[in-house]
Amino acid sequence: MVAVTQSAPIQQRTPRLVASDVDGTLLDPDERITERTRKAVAAAVAAGVPFVLATGRPPRWIPPIVDALGYAPLSVCGNGAVLYDSAADRVLYARNLDVATLHWAAELAERTLPGCGLAAERVGASAHDAATLQFVSAPDYEHAWLNPDDTRVSRAEVVAAPAIKLLIRLRSATSESMSAALQPLLDGRVDLTYSTNNGLVEVAAPGVTKATGLADVADRLGVQPVHIVAFGDMPNDVPMLQLAGHGVAMRNAHPDAVAVADEVTASNADDGVARVLERWWG
Repeated sequence: MVAVTQSAPIQQRTPRLVASDVDGTLLDPDERITERTRKAVAAAVAAGVPFVLATGRPPRWIPPIVDALGYAPLSVCGNGAVLYDSAADRVLYARNLDVATLHWAAELAERTLPGCGLAAERVGASAHDAATLQFVSAPDYEHAWLNPDDTRVSRAEVVAAPAIKLLIRLRSATSESMSAALQPLLDGRVDLTYSTNNGLVEVAAPGVTKATGLADVADRLGVQPVHIVAFGDMPNDVPMLQLAGHGVAMRNAHPDAVAVADEVTASNADDGVARVLERWWG
C-alpha cells in the first residue's frame, strides 16, 4: 500500500489550474460530492483559480456534477475527445473517430475478443442535443453501469456515423486483460484506455487523451502545465497526471495511476481531493 504523502514540489507555489476526474475521484463511493469537497472547490474558484473537470463521461452526464458543485466548469469529456462549456451548455469541439476507423476497430475487437459487444458515444451541439442519438449500442452489448439514454440499433448502425468513443464490452473479461490483448494490434490508429476494470475498454481517435484535452484548456486559460494540479484514479487519468505539474492519485487508485503520481492522497471516500486543495484554500 502506498502511503499518503504530504511533501510535494508544488507546495511551494499555488496552482493556477485545478483539474479533476469525476468518478472514483471527485465523487464519493455513493456518487456524491461531499460538502467538504464542494467547499474546497468553491474556495479555489473564489480565489480566481479555474476548476476543470476531466472525465470519461459525455457532456450529458455533466449537469448533475454542476448542480452538486454549484459551479459550471469547463469540462474535458469523453477522455479528451470533447471540450464542453457547461455554463453555456455548448460543445466547443469534438474529436471524432471517422467511420472507416470505427469499422476497423470494431472488426479488430470482434476478432480479438470473441463475444464482445459494441456501442458508440456521439455528441451534438449541446449536452442534450435532441437531433443526435448520443449513445447507441448493438443488441448484444451489456452495460457496465446504468445508462438510461441508450438506443439499441443494429451492429452496422453502431459504426455508421462518426463517434467520440467506441465502447467494447466483454462481461467475462477484465478491462485490463482486454486492453492487453488489443494494445499490440492498434498500430497507432486509435487510442485505447479504460476507467473501470469491469470488462469495458474505450477507443478514441489517435492522440486523444485527457492530457490533450487538459492541455488545450490550459492553453486557452494561459496556464502552463507546471502550474496545474490534477487528480485521478484510473488508467485513463495517467496521461493527465503526467502532464500536470503535480499529479495526485487517490488512495483507491489503480496501480498505473499511482505509479505516475507525484502524490497519493486519501481515497474518494475520505475527501482526498479536498484534503489537497485545503493546503492552499483551507
